[in-house]
Amino acid sequence: MNTDSAALLWFAAGFVLANLPFVTERWFGLVPMRAASDGALQAKGHGVRLVELLVGYGLMLVIGFAMEEGLGARQAQTWNFYAISGLLFLVMAFPGFVWRVLRRSRPQA
Repeated sequence: MNTDSAALLWFAAGFVLANLPFVTERWFGLVPMRAASDGALQAKGHGVRLVELLVGYGLMLVIGFAMEEGLGARQAQTWNFYAISGLLFLVMAFPGFVWRVLRRSRPQA
């Protein structure tokens, strides 16, 4: 795998991980939420989505570090790297946020 394909794969994985909390009502896209007392499934709150975003960011970092290790020696990173990659992850989450929070929760006319 060359660096171009590794970077493209890393961005694609980051985009999927960033939008996963907003696309599905399941925990991490796998585990269904517990049913309420009336039998209906509970909707995920914003706190759960935030936790999923943080875990997704961590997973994106692990994937990136593993790819970097496979391509050669892993470089030491400073706080700048984590700040920029965290903000990039939030920018990649914007389409899912708009779809779930801004678009779908708008009252119908």
